[in-house]
Amino acid sequence: MATMREVASWVNAECKDAAPVVITRVSGLQGAGADAVVFAMDARSLADALASQAGVILASRKLEAQTKDSRVLWVADARYSFAVVGKRLAGKGFSAGVHPTAVIGEGVEIGDGSCVGPGCVLGEGVRLGRDCNLVANVTIYPGAVLGDRVAAQAGVVLGGTGFGYARNPETGEYVLFPQQGTLVVEDDVEIGANSTIDRGALGETRIGRGTKLDNMVHIAHNCVIGRNVVIAAQTGISGSSVVEDGAVLGGQVGIGEHATVGEGVILGGGAGVLSGKKMHGRGEVFWGRPARPLKEYLRDLARLRKDR
Repeated sequence: MATMREVASWVNAECKDAAPVVITRVSGLQGAGADAVVFAMDARSLADALASQAGVILASRKLEAQTKDSRVLWVADARYSFAVVGKRLAGKGFSAGVHPTAVIGEGVEIGDGSCVGPGCVLGEGVRLGRDCNLVANVTIYPGAVLGDRVAAQAGVVLGGTGFGYARNPETGEYVLFPQQGTLVVEDDVEIGANSTIDRGALGETRIGRGTKLDNMVHIAHNCVIGRNVVIAAQTGISGSSVVEDGAVLGGQVGIGEHATVGEGVILGGGAGVLSGKKMHGRGEVFWGRPARPLKEYLRDLARLRKDR
């Protein structure tokens, strides 16, 4: 729980006349009571929020001229601030400890405050940082390193063998290329249910700080994913590809091997990046298969309709 002044301090808002409330939860407008925080991003939602019983309203500063209600805290981004408050009120959301059904290999290091849930398997030499949460049935292969505050939902597999084979040109036989590298997952990464990240073949696979993976995402061996990247469900990234800081990948994106998605690039749902392709342009949106700038993609769609 928190006072209005404490909530204001979390979101860098000015609080002159704090309403005398104790906040225990975040809420939608329906069902919001005096103990709840709600948010408003436009004039209509602000009017609805003011008509509610909410104890604190987080509203975008562009609306500040519309009311002097003492419940309102003016912020730069109401939705983001709402998320910050929700996280602070929820706390860690889990208790530290190792569940009795977990399997812990030799030489494993588990940081203070971390939770290893039921059915988890941590291979030999795995290092887990502070305040991590392995929800259930998470498998981490030997030697993988996770930083602080890493969250892995049920069914996640980290550091498994990469899909890399050498082919005999005469017989067609495939032999597994050595997969003896490592996996490093940096601080504050969140990994959705049933996602998989392979270890490097000879080097390392690395997931940058603050990156968020949805459910059923696959990242292959030797990939480097930058900081604060967002990757939606059913996306697959082939070996030795790079996704730079701040990129956004929609659902069912497919990326070929040795490709590069530049800093801040946005790939729309279902986009396909060919092997070796380099996609650059901060804030640039790419769509389609093969992925191309959004304007070009829409123009191609218009031509197809016209031809019909």
